[in-house]
Amino acid sequence: MPRRRFGSNAGGWWAMAKARASRLRPARFDELGLKRAFAQRLLPLLVAAMAFLAALTLAAMLATAGLARHWREGAGASLTIQVPAPEAPAASGGGSRADAALAVLRADRSVLEARRLSGAELDRLLRPWLGAAPETLGLAMPAVITVRRAAGSPGATEEGLRARLAAAAPGVLVEAAGAWLSRLAALARSLEALAALALLIVGGVAALVVAIATRASLAARREALEIIHGLGASDAYIAGRFAGRATWLAAAGGIVGTLAALPVLALLARLAAPVAALTAPAGQGLMTMAGAVMAASVWLASLPLAAAIIGWLTAQITVRRWLHRLP
Repeated sequence: MPRRRFGSNAGGWWAMAKARASRLRPARFDELGLKRAFAQRLLPLLVAAMAFLAALTLAAMLATAGLARHWREGAGASLTIQVPAPEAPAASGGGSRADAALAVLRADRSVLEARRLSGAELDRLLRPWLGAAPETLGLAMPAVITVRRAAGSPGATEEGLRARLAAAAPGVLVEAAGAWLSRLAALARSLEALAALALLIVGGVAALVVAIATRASLAARREALEIIHGLGASDAYIAGRFAGRATWLAAAGGIVGTLAALPVLALLARLAAPVAALTAPAGQGLMTMAGAVMAASVWLASLPLAAAIIGWLTAQITVRRWLHRLP
């Protein structure tokens, strides 16, 4: 249908008509018929599905980041030291080899805690493999010392600690988690990148859904839009009305999808709570869980806002491009 021409005074006519109509029409009057044109049930439903997936993906990304942090602060900062012939005299000074190793560890500033496992603890650790206490099998057991170091301790500090332990008690074995921790950290970074990519895909699909719904509503109201556009209605006015409607529907869908994801996330958090308590540093389990819940709540609360922004921007761009192509 060719665009209708109304002369140079079209803008003034439209302004006068809009001002007169604003005095006569009821509040919240839908002069463009957008409530009938927009898929007001289908669009929120689709956006809700996208928000549900985004909430799960975002929670997975936050959980992966938290797990990687626990690895760095927990296993990454821990050492296991074995002292063969622990009761033999130390190489220098008095006391046993185990006492000399403990003295070196407790004198190191990077060591927060050094504790020798008791015989009963060693029995419990080895019983699943040996089937009995090591003493009954005639095995000479080394002393096992667990060490918790400050997070982020440099590698040079660890090498110096190894050298001092070797001087105090030759033959000491130091086992660090650095080899497999670096692989786990790389895995965590990969999972975070995949989660971020999934969020971008979900956002793109949500924008595509809004664009399709907007174009369908434009097609449904084409004749009326051509008339009011020819009378002088600006692109900003028409795009603003469509964008306002799309924003409201997208925000409603975002709220529904986020609320639907909360029970699933609560169940997953309940299942993961024991693991988080074990991997967190001593005495910080509850604080770690509380911080994770607060961070997740802030990010989840932003999903409806993100859905509204996507709806507004997509509708604005779609309507303006459609109006620009009118003959």
